[in-house]
Amino acid sequence: MAARKTKTAEATGEVIQTYKGFGLDWKCRDFQFEVGGEYELAGEVAACKAGFHACEYPLDVLSYYPPGTSRYALVEQSGDLSRHSGDSKVASRRIKVVAEIGIPGLVKAAVEYTFKRATPSNTSVATAERESASATGYRGAASATGDQGAASATGDRGAASATGNWGAASATGYQGAASATGYRGAASATGDQGAASATGDRGAASATGNWGAASATGYRGAASATGNWGAAMSSGYAGKVMGKDGNALFLVERNDDYEIIATWAGIAGRDGIKADTWYTLRGGVPVEA
Repeated sequence: MAARKTKTAEATGEVIQTYKGFGLDWKCRDFQFEVGGEYELAGEVAACKAGFHACEYPLDVLSYYPPGTSRYALVEQSGDLSRHSGDSKVASRRIKVVAEIGIPGLVKAAVEYTFKRATPSNTSVATAERESASATGYRGAASATGDQGAASATGDRGAASATGNWGAASATGYQGAASATGYRGAASATGDQGAASATGDRGAASATGNWGAASATGYRGAASATGNWGAAMSSGYAGKVMGKDGNALFLVERNDDYEIIATWAGIAGRDGIKADTWYTLRGGVPVEA
């Protein structure tokens, strides 16, 4: 990665909570990590050049480790810190891998991060960049349309929508719906019979409640259904799906002109399809991503 202008690294006693992506083997740039591990490097620490890297804003991680081929974890960084001027990336001398959180954890953390730092909207609609909207009552609706906005619906049958780039939408109540339509947006539905939809490029949709549905329709989108009796569908170019044992999986394969050339449907845990494993469609055949 080319070096970019960074802030000067400072040796402090500060410990920050950040979010890091890894390959499926828990490697990052050939360095092997493990959950619970603590690591330290000698030498220079500079963002994009040297040190352990993670992001303060959870969804910035998707810029470096896309859904479907990555794992995500909550980490702690300390020692010399060097911040990147282009996004929330931070390089550090020391790092501790606290816990794996996955896409649902990233979305939850992104909503919390944005709500903590953003200007709350006086209504359930947030239109400015980094503004947040929340609906907590029964059948409430929240919408965030600015970049890096967050929308959260916590009541039953609520709806949350994030339409700006890098937005996060979370619906945690029964029969809630979450939609992220911007580039690299993330949507999470954690209540039973919830629905999560990511329509922008490289978006991620996660349904963790029972009978939930997750749909990713954008370029290289990823959809996962980890609750019981759920379904995950990816219909965009080079999309990926993953499901818990017994969940339904749907994939569409497109050529370089985005024309549909094959479709596939299956059930995780049957006919050689592994549960909790990402799949994409190649030559009409589901293969591990």
